[in-house]
Amino acid sequence: MLLSTIFQNLTKKATSEAGNAVSTQLLAGCRIRFGEPGINVKASLRLDQEPIDFAAKIDTGSTNCIFTREIGERLGLKIEDGLPKWIGTATSRFLTCEHEVTLSVLGFDFDVLACFAADEQFQKNILGRYGFLMQVKFDLVDCEGKLYLSHYLDE
Repeated sequence: MLLSTIFQNLTKKATSEAGNAVSTQLLAGCRIRFGEPGINVKASLRLDQEPIDFAAKIDTGSTNCIFTREIGERLGLKIEDGLPKWIGTATSRFLTCEHEVTLSVLGFDFDVLACFAADEQFQKNILGRYGFLMQVKFDLVDCEGKLYLSHYLDE
């Protein structure tokens, strides 16, 4: 009950301040689906051309934003021309290459240094701390399937 009141007040405060009508919002189309693992959102990446749309998981335990090789290639990137970076997990290690791109998540745009998997077998798109979570205020009410998001510097 208390958590629900906090988020109602947060939403009212954000929408009542002049000039900052959508600083914190319940994101339409971003209801968390029960029974589906993880926090799944719609996202896109772009360079100079049209954006490439895809589904991604928000992962608070991931240091980096990591995307499939296929998405990087569809953007026109030569994956191995990027800065090599090894990513370590609890069970393995794999090579990625970093490139500068624009990430769009639920209406918010971020210029990021994103990691693209060197191996075609990597088939996940991850929104981690660097590039995404460090640039947003992120609140999740899991029991209600609601996600609140705003730019970190919005007041």
